[in-house]
Amino acid sequence: MSQTDDLTRYGRKIMDRLEAGLADKVTRRLSEFDPILPALITNYAFGAVVGRPGLDLRTREMLTVASLVTLGNARPQLELHMRAALNIGVTPEALLEIVIQMAVYAGVPACMNGLTAYRAAMAATGHTLPGLKEENL
Repeated sequence: MSQTDDLTRYGRKIMDRLEAGLADKVTRRLSEFDPILPALITNYAFGAVVGRPGLDLRTREMLTVASLVTLGNARPQLELHMRAALNIGVTPEALLEIVIQMAVYAGVPACMNGLTAYRAAMAATGHTLPGLKEENL
């Protein structure tokens, strides 16, 4: 067993914690471009970086969401990481606050784009928007 194989397994395990089946989905899609690309992403991004000690996965996902909101041009990745954040215990209310907080640093247009991604992630995970609690419906 090589160190690379261990890193691949570790990266895939992290990916599947974020969203069931994510490792296979990413591998399948990236393989369409290059057979080595899935290992590069799995091993580096997830195994070597996201899997580092020092921050828990919940915190890392909250930081990732904030960063992707500020970019303003990575909606598929933002929606994925919002779903992942919800899947690993970030509350819908906390996730919304992250998006709103980014309006100060990235601007209102980035926040508005983030809110669109937030709405999609909430729907995809079966969550109700915080402002639409049952008593308000």
